[in-house]
Amino acid sequence: MTSSSQAPVRRPRNRKAQIAETAAELFCARGFHNVGVDDIAEVVGITGPAIYRHFRNKQEILVCAAEELCALVESVIETGAETGGLDGALRAAAAVALDRRTVGRLYQWEGRHLPEAGRLVFAGRIEKLIRRLRDLLLRSRPALSKSDARYLVLTALSVLASPSTHRVKLSRAKAEAILLAIADDVLGVAELPAAGKAADEPAPGHGALLPRRERLLGEAVRLFNRHGYHEVGIEDIGAAAGINASSVYRHFPGKASLLAAVYYRAAERLNVATNDVLAAAVDAEDALNRLIESYVRLTFDQADLAAVYVSENENLPADDRHALRAAQHQHVDTWVRLVGSVRPGEPAAEVRFRVHAALNAVTDLVRLRASAPTGPERVTTLVDTILRGTR
Repeated sequence: MTSSSQAPVRRPRNRKAQIAETAAELFCARGFHNVGVDDIAEVVGITGPAIYRHFRNKQEILVCAAEELCALVESVIETGAETGGLDGALRAAAAVALDRRTVGRLYQWEGRHLPEAGRLVFAGRIEKLIRRLRDLLLRSRPALSKSDARYLVLTALSVLASPSTHRVKLSRAKAEAILLAIADDVLGVAELPAAGKAADEPAPGHGALLPRRERLLGEAVRLFNRHGYHEVGIEDIGAAAGINASSVYRHFPGKASLLAAVYYRAAERLNVATNDVLAAAVDAEDALNRLIESYVRLTFDQADLAAVYVSENENLPADDRHALRAAQHQHVDTWVRLVGSVRPGEPAAEVRFRVHAALNAVTDLVRLRASAPTGPERVTTLVDTILRGTR
């Protein structure tokens, strides 16, 4: 057969959606700034210039990915709610979370790379979704305040989204069952402690007496969390710390080494706090109680540091990233051991799913503290529920 008689190669009708979904997976795996248009094109199986037939730039791809994820979640939750009320909506949300596990972190960190208008639209659609679930919860629990119902829904959604933050493997049926059981426990919490007062921003000049290296670390954490690693320069960090940019290099050879120092600082604080808990505990039950309280309070006290710790991992130098991941795994192992002791008979993989759900809830609830009145006591109550369950 001659080439002239061959059927022409046609682009798939869903090419734009395919590009957006592939890009979302890469953004979540490597970080937005670590992915180029050519990287996306290679995975899709097209040339870089072919992407520009659909998108003007990488940020536009991110906007499309966020919109499509929002539209999917909105659609399945509404369908689930129409047929099964709150239970149906949660089941639909759990299914999406597992089906789109590789792009779930889009809601958590990569959304900050959206243009302001896109970010506002994205936030508005998520808030509308939260209110829909809140209203469904209030139908079955009318005595709840709208604020408490919203808070419980936020926590349940964080639980459902948590598989995107880890790689623990479970069968689809087991994973869905444990996520729904935890979400159900969370939405059934009888009483939430009163919300605490939001922490004030540090006053100007706060920390001025610290040594230069410590001031640089503190300002780097704050700026990385506000703007993202790639949007912050050494000059910005130096200026915020009241130090000339050239002097910064006396303490750190570059921005990557400064980021690594931030991570090692966070890992060290977490390790010390955990060891203190284990040393003071009389048994596993007591240790878990102390660990929950210690971890939640540390996350509140070091909110910027905790946020950077879970959001900028892919920007670390490779050797540091591997070393710090090993430390993270050891920390999770401690949680798994203690939770396993209070839930005897539960398979280790299911306990790990439960632990990651709890840790993700802490991250999200502290991260959203400006829009969801919270406090250590509230979060501790919910983490305890996630880990121990009510059944």
